[in-house]
Amino acid sequence: MPRPTPSKKPSLRVERALQRSGHRLLAGMDEVGRGALAGPVSVGVVVIDETVRSAPIGVKDSKLLTERARTVLVPRIERWAVAHAVGHAGADEIDEIGIMAALRLAGLRALGSLGVVPDLVILDGNHDWLTAATDVGLFAFADDEGPATPPVTTMVKADMRCSSVAAASVLAKVERDTLMVSLGAEHPAYGWGLNKGYSAPEHLDALARLGPCELHRRSWRLPGVHVPEPVGVLNEGTETMAPVAIPAEQTGTAIR
Repeated sequence: MPRPTPSKKPSLRVERALQRSGHRLLAGMDEVGRGALAGPVSVGVVVIDETVRSAPIGVKDSKLLTERARTVLVPRIERWAVAHAVGHAGADEIDEIGIMAALRLAGLRALGSLGVVPDLVILDGNHDWLTAATDVGLFAFADDEGPATPPVTTMVKADMRCSSVAAASVLAKVERDTLMVSLGAEHPAYGWGLNKGYSAPEHLDALARLGPCELHRRSWRLPGVHVPEPVGVLNEGTETMAPVAIPAEQTGTAIR
C-alpha cells in the first residue's frame, strides 16, 4: 500500500518529542522584519507545556496566511498558549548594533516579557541568533540586562513543522504590521500601510524623492538613496574606483 502523504500543517509532534526528553516548558520563536528597510525587527515567542492540546485551527507560518486570517488567529493563540510575547528592536538599534544583535535584543525582550522561563527554545532556521556566548557585553543592550538565554535548538522550516513556532510567527507578524500601519500614518509618503516597510515600488520611489526618515535603517545602503563609495583602489586599467559591495543582509529583498 502507498505510504500516507505527510501532513503539510504544523503539529506538536516535534514539541512532544522534546517534552518526552525532559524539556517540559517549550518556547517556539520566530522573527519578522529582518529584510525590511524601515521599522523594527520583531520576535514572537509562544510557550507551551504538555497540557496544551493541538493549536487553533488555521495556525501555520504567517507568510502563508492572509492578513485577516492572521488577525483572527491572534486571540485564539493567546488563549491557547501558556505564555506569549513579542519583542522589538528599533531601526536606531539596528543601526547601532547590527541586524543579528538586534534580533537577539528583540528575542531577549520577548523572553523577558513572558513571566515564565522556558526549558528550551525552538528557533526557526539553521542559525542560533538568540545565543551569544562569545559576544561580550551584548546584554547591556537589553532592558534591565534581560533574562539568561535558555537552551536553543534550531530547525529549518520550524515555522512549517512546529505549531508553537508557527503561532509565534503569527503574533510577531500581526504586531509588527499593526505598528507599521500606525507609523505609516505619520509618514504617509512611504506607503507603509501597504508595504510595512519593505522594498515595494512606492516605498523605493519615496526614498528616491525624499530620502530616509528617522525610522529607516540608515546604516543600510538603502535603494534609491545610497551612492556606492570608492574603496580606494583603482580598477585595473581604468581611472574609475571599484564600488563597495553591499552585504546580502542589507539588500532588504527578503520579506519576513
